[in-house]
Amino acid sequence: MEDCIFCKIIKGEIPSKTVYEDDKIIVFMSIGPATDGHLLVVPKKHIVTIMDMDMDTLSHMVTIIKEKMYPLLKEKLGCEGLTIGQNNDLGQEVKHFHIHLIPRYQGDNADVKYDHTKVSPIEEVFAKLQ
Repeated sequence: MEDCIFCKIIKGEIPSKTVYEDDKIIVFMSIGPATDGHLLVVPKKHIVTIMDMDMDTLSHMVTIIKEKMYPLLKEKLGCEGLTIGQNNDLGQEVKHFHIHLIPRYQGDNADVKYDHTKVSPIEEVFAKLQ
């Protein structure tokens, strides 16, 4: 896609701090990191949402996260955990599928927490899902 910033990064038209790359995906540093080492895992093929994603590419992405990226973040940056996030449609700032890898550190105050004190009509919602 011509105006997609991630496609431009993949083509080398926009510089990035690439941490990993193979024939299917690229992993680069976020320009708006939630914590030190915040990475984006991006398929090279322009795919907008998870509904458009093929299982082979998605499986490959998860394998690289598990076997290469998380161990790398733990070893090199000493992170104590990892938050993995992915948005579709509403909340998706760049309309190119990507997975956020947010290294977690004691006291990092990253804004990726859920408010468990909110009251929600769980029974109503559950009934709708049945």
